[in-house]
Amino acid sequence: MNIMDFNVKKLAADAGTFLSRAVQFTEEKLGQAEKTELDAHLENLLSKAECTKIWTEKIMKQTEVLLQPNPNARIEEFVYEKLDRKAPSRINNPELLGQYMIDAGTEFGPGTAYGNALIKCGETQKRIGTADRELIQTSALNFLTPLRNFIEGDYKTIAKERKLLQNKRLDLDAAKTRLKKAKAAETRASSEQELRITQSEFDRQAEITRLLLEGISSTHAHHLRCLNDFVEAQMTYYAQCYQYMLDLQKQLGSFPSIYHCNNNQTSVAPIPSASSNVIGSSALTSTSGLVITSPSNLTDPKECSGSRKARVLYDYDAANSTELSLLADENKGTE
Repeated sequence: MNIMDFNVKKLAADAGTFLSRAVQFTEEKLGQAEKTELDAHLENLLSKAECTKIWTEKIMKQTEVLLQPNPNARIEEFVYEKLDRKAPSRINNPELLGQYMIDAGTEFGPGTAYGNALIKCGETQKRIGTADRELIQTSALNFLTPLRNFIEGDYKTIAKERKLLQNKRLDLDAAKTRLKKAKAAETRASSEQELRITQSEFDRQAEITRLLLEGISSTHAHHLRCLNDFVEAQMTYYAQCYQYMLDLQKQLGSFPSIYHCNNNQTSVAPIPSASSNVIGSSALTSTSGLVITSPSNLTDPKECSGSRKARVLYDYDAANSTELSLLADENKGTE
């Protein structure tokens, strides 16, 4: 027998097996054939594996979105990964914002309060960008990679063995059907022999599949360790960002108070008393949005005892009963 004859006979046998399985599967769907049920323990293991696969995929994809919100960047990284090449390094959003702030601060002048503040904020944003990059690298290595290895490795093996088990089960039920239909003694003996073989192959494949599925518990334990690593990486990242912003707040707090503006404060800038030195007509702006117009000559008692007026720059809602609610462009008088 040459190789060509062997291949032809093998193809014919495979076609016969495929046809037998197709007929058995169709008759089961139509309720015209019996189906061998898997034992409850094996069914539970199969269900657990499928559930693990579904949720692992969802967690993995959403983690990728969390770490890299830009879909185009994710596609680029995916292509480079499939080509087994390293994706080019790109500047991230905090780093880009930081660079803009530094450039703007340099343009306005580092000696000015605003320029100096922009430079300090920019440097902090760039440090946050570096921390963000470290979070992505650590999470990809310690969390995403193990999840992806399960989906592309362990679960593919489980799915392959599960498919083999399904085929062996169809072969077994097809042999049972042929045995029931066998009339002649010779045909019946042949069918019984076929049934014993298919039953043995089915039992063997069921055991292989069961052993693989029981490893899902170990997979869960491994993913738990990976999850702890991911949480630790996030904790480190947020702690770094908090410390960076705390330091920045202290640096900005050292600037003169004249450059600070807080719209939630309601205290009005103090108005000079009658004993103050003579000052020209001026507008003192309070943090609550009032422009206080002082008299042109405060040394005159008559003028000092008169009323004062303020113009509201923007709306303000009173925080408590001791404050006033104001509307933009509204004129308020004080005695």
